[in-house]
Amino acid sequence: MNTGILIVAHAPLASALRTAALHVYPEAAAGVLALDVAPNESTDITRMAAQALLAQLGTPQALVLTDVFGATPCNVAQKVVDGISTKLVAGANLPMLLRTVNYRHEVLDVLITRALAGGIQSIMQVAVTAPQNQHRKPHDQHQHDHSQ
Repeated sequence: MNTGILIVAHAPLASALRTAALHVYPEAAAGVLALDVAPNESTDITRMAAQALLAQLGTPQALVLTDVFGATPCNVAQKVVDGISTKLVAGANLPMLLRTVNYRHEVLDVLITRALAGGIQSIMQVAVTAPQNQHRKPHDQHQHDHSQ
């Protein structure tokens, strides 16, 4: 059985992450749910909604992903996970979610390791390329480009 995934994040990030993940893995729709936390929403209402979504997943294990550690979505999620059959990872990004959905058949602790690796390994500085991806050939002797 697959591990359920619940994304709890500031509105509209949770839904946007879910939509992007389902673009790649449409078959995972029932096992990936999202809770957008609106500004000024009561933490009690958010907590009840998160509990309802975890129950809706109907899986023996669930991974909850939140966007920012210490923010309301994470604080609420901490109240609904038990640390045994439901666990929490903060700092969610799309590569982390894609990795998680791809390996949702793994046991929860292995899935967490994969999620963390996916999130961390996707953060990198990207080099700027030459204009129009054109590289100067070694035999070019002109120091300037000509346009026709």
